[in-house]
Amino acid sequence: MEYVAIVFGIILSISYRLGMGNYILAIVIFTALSKVILLPVSIWTQKNSIKMVKIQPKLNMIKVKYFGDRDRIADETTALYKQEKYNPFAGIFPMIIQIVILLGIIEVVRHPEYADLSESQMIAGQIQFYLQPYAAGGLYWLMPLLAGASALILSLAQNRMNPLQAEQTGAGQFGTAAFSIGISLVLGIFVPAGVGLYWICSNLLTILQQFILNHIINPHKYIDHEALEESRKQLNELQNIGTGTGKKGRNPYAAKERADYKRFFSVANKHIVFYSENNGFYKYFERVIDYLLKHTNLTIHYVTSDPNDHIFEMEKENNRIRGYYIGEKRLITLMMKMDADMVVMTMSDLDNYHIKRSYVKKDVEYVYMFHYPLSTHMVLHTGALDHYDTILCVGEFQIPEIRKQEEIYHLPEKNLILAGYGQLEKLKEQYDSMEMGHRNRKKILVAPSWQEDNILDSCIDELLSELLGKGADVVVRPHPEYVKRYEKRMDAIVQRYKDYQGDDLYFELDFTANTSIFDSDVVITDWSGTAYEFSFVTGKPAVFVDTKMKVNNPNYVKLEIEPLEIALRDQVGIRLKPDDLHGAYDKIAELLNNQEEYIHKNIELRNRYIYNFGHSGEAGGKYIIDSLKKMSQNRKEADK
Repeated sequence: MEYVAIVFGIILSISYRLGMGNYILAIVIFTALSKVILLPVSIWTQKNSIKMVKIQPKLNMIKVKYFGDRDRIADETTALYKQEKYNPFAGIFPMIIQIVILLGIIEVVRHPEYADLSESQMIAGQIQFYLQPYAAGGLYWLMPLLAGASALILSLAQNRMNPLQAEQTGAGQFGTAAFSIGISLVLGIFVPAGVGLYWICSNLLTILQQFILNHIINPHKYIDHEALEESRKQLNELQNIGTGTGKKGRNPYAAKERADYKRFFSVANKHIVFYSENNGFYKYFERVIDYLLKHTNLTIHYVTSDPNDHIFEMEKENNRIRGYYIGEKRLITLMMKMDADMVVMTMSDLDNYHIKRSYVKKDVEYVYMFHYPLSTHMVLHTGALDHYDTILCVGEFQIPEIRKQEEIYHLPEKNLILAGYGQLEKLKEQYDSMEMGHRNRKKILVAPSWQEDNILDSCIDELLSELLGKGADVVVRPHPEYVKRYEKRMDAIVQRYKDYQGDDLYFELDFTANTSIFDSDVVITDWSGTAYEFSFVTGKPAVFVDTKMKVNNPNYVKLEIEPLEIALRDQVGIRLKPDDLHGAYDKIAELLNNQEEYIHKNIELRNRYIYNFGHSGEAGGKYIIDSLKKMSQNRKEADK
């Protein structure tokens, strides 16, 4: 450090003269001069910090897209750094400079001859600045306390002002502060008092410097905070998968999950695997699975993320059904290691986020089944079906939608199989078997979605004021997700209408049965698919309130194909504007007067758009059997 000390000695000597022989002022001036001399480095650091925060949303989305795949995340991160011309090690450079300055100051204070100062000149305010607090004791112990206090003040200021530190999590900010304060306390105790004074001055002047830098280079002009927050939200959702399921976040089903995971991979030559997100998803697979069980000797391997899935009762009754509980976090690695011939799912966005195609077996056929009977290009995210090999389509209307997306985005053609929609068939069977009692009053069901600006949030009061007291029973059945997410909001609505309940208004908050839906005379909704299920099953008309449209894929307009959920709104019933509901009951009464006409038309629409109605299980099952046979035949030929 001799050469550094010589340079610093010259600066300290100048500072001493500027401070009129006061060593305290000399240290303050020296610190200020060092900040001025190193201002270009500070500006560079500010720009580098802003650049890091600016690309953070992209870094977060890389972690989301390749969640669980550390190697791919590392590769994509490196590629992004190269693209953005960002060096992640650049942040170390200012730290190295700070360490060099600190060591240089220690050397100069210990050896005042570098600054051409005598020991007598170093006495200012009766404090000798070359002494160390731990050795000198007494008032010298104020130095480490003041150094720690200055570090605390700096940390609090930087948490608000520094572009990089301000975006850290609370834990990250606390860790940075604790480290800084700890270093300051240690420095204050074991280095000469003059160095401690420099450190205090440096911390406080850094706050002023950061204030100036934020005005010269304003971080808010470069950072998209909304994108940053959204990317954090998505990443946090993935990182928190599987937590909070028991006391202290422990999963009470962890032992079952480990055993099922091990058992799944202990089975060789798995031909077909179904994956269900929760207990309610079996109904979408049911017709196909029934057909496979009746017409083949296949073993159905059924993976579910619901430990209480009904599949575990079913496997007790049928030894060709094997259920496996795999939580969402462990599901990531299970899917990466998937070794079956075929995987059937209703989960979109395969390979776009944390659920990947198999890394182990490259020829797994991934088959998508719909859990709604409508279009593919507005409700699903962009690219939601891109990485599936086969789609079991609900009807012919989905084929041009998928083909057009393949053309626009230059995707390989998928196998598109006209299968139908088994859930609708089951609902029709349940409806036909229902005992419909005679009612003297018409029943109007209000069944909103849970999306933004749904009926409950935008116009429920206006709607109910039009419907109540007109001689009809009005039932409000919110979406289960709405009650789950906005329980207090729902409670407030129920409380607001407590005086009407039991007369002609009812709130249905028990979602275990669909009976109340199908014994209604008309359904009012916004963008819920329940209305189409209602009209296609019963034939009865629906009323659509044109609230804010649910669009998960804003690029759907590129296809120039009108989504079925929009095209059919004027055919299965009527549409109302949320800001003009006056006379709504009279319009509904007119619908009910023409109910027979709607029943005939809506059944006709169902048969036109829903393929293989009554035979979807057979259509989907036959495709699966044929595909698995071809795989087996190809393996035999390859072995010859």
